[in-house]
Amino acid sequence: MAVDVVTFGCRLNSVESEVIRREATRAGIVDAIVINTCAVTAEAVRQARQTIRALRRNRPQAQIVVTGCAAQIEPQAFIAMPEVDRVLGNSEKLTAAAWTQARAAFELHDAPKTSVGDIMAVKQTAAHLVDAFAGRSRAFVQVQNGCDHRCTFCVIPFGRGNSRSVPIDSAIDDVGRLVANGYCEVVLTGVDITSYGADLPGWPRLGTLVKEILKRVPQLKRLRLSSIDSVEADDELLDAFAQDERVMPHLHLSLQSGDDLILKRMKRRHSRADAIAFCNKVRRLRPDVVFGADMIAGFPTESEEMFENSLDLVGECGLTHLHVFPFSPRPGTPAARMPQLPRDIVKERARRLRERGALALCRHLDAEVGGRRRVLTESREAGRTEQFTRVVLATRTEPGQILDLKIVAHDGRQLLAA
Repeated sequence: MAVDVVTFGCRLNSVESEVIRREATRAGIVDAIVINTCAVTAEAVRQARQTIRALRRNRPQAQIVVTGCAAQIEPQAFIAMPEVDRVLGNSEKLTAAAWTQARAAFELHDAPKTSVGDIMAVKQTAAHLVDAFAGRSRAFVQVQNGCDHRCTFCVIPFGRGNSRSVPIDSAIDDVGRLVANGYCEVVLTGVDITSYGADLPGWPRLGTLVKEILKRVPQLKRLRLSSIDSVEADDELLDAFAQDERVMPHLHLSLQSGDDLILKRMKRRHSRADAIAFCNKVRRLRPDVVFGADMIAGFPTESEEMFENSLDLVGECGLTHLHVFPFSPRPGTPAARMPQLPRDIVKERARRLRERGALALCRHLDAEVGGRRRVLTESREAGRTEQFTRVVLATRTEPGQILDLKIVAHDGRQLLAA
């Protein structure tokens, strides 16, 4: 039986899951399930543990390996689970040696269950050289890993380590190989991609990388960016965004809150005015742009007035695709030690913020009806526009194609094409 990988969390985990599948298979591992975990919220960790238990019930003979951010941060919690055969750290999971050792450990039965190193000691990151992504019509290229910032709510630096960048030539080779393999769209991904290049000779910025990709891989049809930190977006990046239509007009922003005091307590580096000014500037450069954003509801000490500022930010920034997280205290973070709000208030504010996001999405969908969009098909039934809006196709089509389609209606969540 093959190596199955269950992926939680971010696009970077999706990239790494392909590396895991390849290296585990090359090591000769069979009948194994790898759970590549996320630690961004307590709910993500709970879902991973629940999945592990269910997999053990359904596949009693399979070897279960747990890795990813939650495994890196809380290895002992997963080692203690009787369903788990092995735990690998975030650095180890990508190496051939770790999977060779894992195979030997499975055969010895009494070998140590864990191989989790000090992620803060990792100083470099390399291109993963992934040739294809199972079941996906777009490809992901990791250009950066880790984070040097210490937002008070976030544990991810402890799962990913400090920021480190993939050299420009390696990233371009990765993009070129994927395009040659038939991918129309490539997504640049990482933990904090707008910090790209600070650890490389000459300090190239993300904009430099983007322009070099566009120049040196002319066959690339669509280039998309994963989540960015607007305060770190450099002038070259915005120039590429404005000048080259191959850069998709969709930016997902790490905003988190619309209130200045909450942003300060989060240890974010932008203000409310900064966020609004950035969105207005980008919209002038690229009028067809659509913004998504991560937002946290119910952060410690958040008053109703502070929360209203987050609600209002949806309209003032013109946000369309909202990812809402009810605040989740993560052990070891400063925010976990701040005065907490009652859970019912946190959940209720998350609901209201999602409702505001749904209204914003509906306005965007209304404006799309009657127009034409170039849609990348993700499955035989649906695809995404340049602005990353989901479109249901009228006719079943092969995935991985870019189609020029007329938008005839929407159902409140997605567009419908003719």
